[in-house]
Amino acid sequence: MSLHRHYPPDLYRGTTGEVSAWLRPAAGEPDTTSANGVTCEFLATGAQTGGRFGLYRWTFGQEESGPAAHFHRSISEQFYVLSGHVSLFDGRSWKDAGPGDFLYVPEGGVHGFRGGDHATMLLMFAPGGPREEYFETLARGARMSPEERAEFMLRHDTYWV
Repeated sequence: MSLHRHYPPDLYRGTTGEVSAWLRPAAGEPDTTSANGVTCEFLATGAQTGGRFGLYRWTFGQEESGPAAHFHRSISEQFYVLSGHVSLFDGRSWKDAGPGDFLYVPEGGVHGFRGGDHATMLLMFAPGGPREEYFETLARGARMSPEERAEFMLRHDTYWV
């Protein structure tokens, strides 16, 4: 039995490489800002990565906020704390996470997060679903009937427990 792991199939078949990289500078305004001061920067959207992943920088406001326990059926979610302290729910209990701590949540994995005091973290979803509308709608504080909210959550692969 071989322990050698193989790379996925080639997606680029050229022989000389190509100029296709892009840079998103750190300077600039966040893509969303909510009433409680939470910001989200769309570092690499699913559309920009050909659906491979979506990467977002999340900055909490001063007061603690964040979603309760939930799961996604079609996407995994990853958390990497950049600064401050964040509470991460791993499906069993809330864990205090600090700079450099990482949590991987596979499809179906129950999770949640909370933070405040302007803590920052990276959120990554794979594959890269269209999370931008989800973040924008929540940041706007859009009013929805219970039926509209249920449809919105289903459309964005979010199931509350």
